[in-house]
Amino acid sequence: MAATVRTATETTGGRTLGGFGYRAETMTTAHWVVAGLAAVTGGIHAYLYLTQGFLPFGFAAVVFFAAVLGLLLNVYRRALYALGIPFTLGQVAMWYLQGMPDFTLGVVDKAVQLALVAMLVYLLLNERRLVARSR
Repeated sequence: MAATVRTATETTGGRTLGGFGYRAETMTTAHWVVAGLAAVTGGIHAYLYLTQGFLPFGFAAVVFFAAVLGLLLNVYRRALYALGIPFTLGQVAMWYLQGMPDFTLGVVDKAVQLALVAMLVYLLLNERRLVARSR
């Protein structure tokens, strides 16, 4: 007889069932992909801030690294997904509206960011589906 196993992404109230704090079993492959993509774009923005001193790059780096930390610590993941989508899309829009500076690095960063948005949408929709199914 098979035992019932809850998936790592099942949640209540926006945080994982086990509460806050790092627990590897709450991180799915999709979560690790999101963490990696956010860390890459955060690293690119940190580099740009350190080389150009443009404060919005520093702010973006801090936000992306804080989001990775929040994801790892199970801090209201649904809110992270929902806030991360417009924040990251805003990054893409601002780069385009500013005339696409640092073109090559910008293209790499925007590709990473668009992949990040796609993964955040996937996680948000998956989370909603799991919550709806558990009711």
